[in-house]
Amino acid sequence: MNKKIFLKGTGVALVTPFHADGEIDFAGLDKLVDHVIRGKCEYLVVLGTTGESVTLNKEEKSQIIHRVVTRSKNRIPLVLGLGGNDTADVINQFSIFDFSVFTAILSVSPYYNKPSQEGIYQHYKLIARKSPLPVILYNVPGRTSSNLSAETTLRLSNEHDSIIGIKEASGNMEQCMNIIRGRRKNFLVISGDDNLTLPLIASGADGVISVVANAFPKDFSSMVRYSLEGKMSAARKLHYKLMPITDQLFADGNPGGIKFALSQMNICSPHLRLPLVPPNSSVQSQLKKLLESY
Repeated sequence: MNKKIFLKGTGVALVTPFHADGEIDFAGLDKLVDHVIRGKCEYLVVLGTTGESVTLNKEEKSQIIHRVVTRSKNRIPLVLGLGGNDTADVINQFSIFDFSVFTAILSVSPYYNKPSQEGIYQHYKLIARKSPLPVILYNVPGRTSSNLSAETTLRLSNEHDSIIGIKEASGNMEQCMNIIRGRRKNFLVISGDDNLTLPLIASGADGVISVVANAFPKDFSSMVRYSLEGKMSAARKLHYKLMPITDQLFADGNPGGIKFALSQMNICSPHLRLPLVPPNSSVQSQLKKLLESY
């Protein structure tokens, strides 16, 4: 069976809960995994950007993988976040982790170096050749300062079968639609922006990798399923119900907002690792009001 079919719908970019001293809050992680699975989301993304993976060492990453795998108990597919701006280091990581429990890897486009489109293409070409799993591209220019263009995405899609999709978080609807229009059959286009998920699915996208669904998995995944089924009236109702709180969750940085919300819901602790800090007092106040009235 083609594993790609399991990656339609709602994936959740899991946060990594921390205690106040910076150590991983494994009990909170357990509660979060259970909460998301009960909410009927389609898959989990482990060690993504929202999981603060850049501040985790290799041992901590292995511990988190083990804990999520153990807690999820094969109830839901798993995707592993694995990327970086050093192509050789990304390739070396393929020998570190146990990939047998994962469906795919999500690999962020190289950041900081600001490579050309040809450089980005060559980076992903080598990853596609070496990866033990199918690869999902991840375009997030707001973090990488480098856009993975529609043309480069389609070139990668058409030339490498092991590249099965893209998480598109450019916020550029025209770029996303050009990818949808030109993609090969079964190439997944996945929203990386929670508030743009409904219009992207209406344009032909296949789902989302969501931050908001950490806290509201039932409503968000229902909205996505309604959208994919063409039940747009029901989808719009949930989209606009979620929209005000989604705005505030990102108002002063991610994952500070979603971690604050999860702590208010008694799911896990709100702490972050520097250089990230909690959202400002105004955002916290707005989130409290929205959560109380949700």
